[in-house]
Amino acid sequence: MSQLAQRTVTAAEASQRLDAYCASCGLFGSRAAAAKAIENGEVQVNGQTVAKKHLVQAGDLVCALQAEAPEVLPAAAEPIPLDVRFEDEHLLVISKQAMLVCHPCDDYRSGTLVNALLHHCGPEHLCNVQGEDDRQGIVHRLDRDTTGLMMAAKTDEAGQALMEAIQVKAVDRRYLALVHGILPHDTGMIDAPIARSATDRTRMAVRDVPSARDALTTFKVLERFEAAPKDNGYTLVECKLFTGRTHQIRVHMTYAGHPLVGDPLYRAHAPKHSCADLGLNRQFLHSYRLGFVHPVTGEQLEFADNLPTDLSYALDDLEGRSMGKTEYGENVANMLAFAPYPSVESWVYEEAR
Repeated sequence: MSQLAQRTVTAAEASQRLDAYCASCGLFGSRAAAAKAIENGEVQVNGQTVAKKHLVQAGDLVCALQAEAPEVLPAAAEPIPLDVRFEDEHLLVISKQAMLVCHPCDDYRSGTLVNALLHHCGPEHLCNVQGEDDRQGIVHRLDRDTTGLMMAAKTDEAGQALMEAIQVKAVDRRYLALVHGILPHDTGMIDAPIARSATDRTRMAVRDVPSARDALTTFKVLERFEAAPKDNGYTLVECKLFTGRTHQIRVHMTYAGHPLVGDPLYRAHAPKHSCADLGLNRQFLHSYRLGFVHPVTGEQLEFADNLPTDLSYALDDLEGRSMGKTEYGENVANMLAFAPYPSVESWVYEEAR
């Protein structure tokens, strides 16, 4: 079964190729899928079939014949290891390993955090505030290749309260990121809206379009590392999220001219030498601090998490090039000296290396 969908081109969206527009406005999941549909005559502009390179204009009515989305099946329990840092009858805090997708999607129907939570808690002990049969327990997400602390909820009451706390910026979420280049200032703020890239559906970008959503990230420099012949130096930063957009830190730091080391999706903006990524094949990004008020007991909960092995090794390789830690960096290092290390190595990640 198929359905007809339509969009009206806005002034901000004008002058895009038709295939790029169809992907960016959500008519199709990718530019390639849009191009195929256009070539098959399944897309019309103002009632006419046109080529995929046709440039849309403000006011154009774009109609597309879309295949009906496949039925979403309930997720199944799977014995995937979890590094649980806190658990009671209301919620959990875990340290997520690399290569673990948070919930099933088109590319990953199993092997996700939801599958692991179902095995650990049982479906009757997980919230379903998102109303999806494959998102039990989920109140926020980390990218597949991002490691570290995150929350999951067991009851709908706790899940709804945690989601609302995130929305009103009452959850303290901080990340360690190693970026290319030497940041000149010890602190900074990036306040720039994020939307889906106009040219690549898998990427996000800072854009001034109606679909863009406000995004705010602050950062503090922890340590700087000198440049070498095949790179332009590095900076270890703490990034704090005030909003939770897809790829937010990765997009904002790339926009600032300092993309994350090892980031496969945004590496086009990084130094071209392969060794500049320090042997990493995932972004250097770790959710290392998490603080929030327990939604039922009212207790203030604070967690800290050390770097996993691969990120720690990459940082160790730069030790001889250190330009010194900032005062704030010394404080963070002292705090992490007493923080636990991730106890679960990602078997998926190790297998994929």
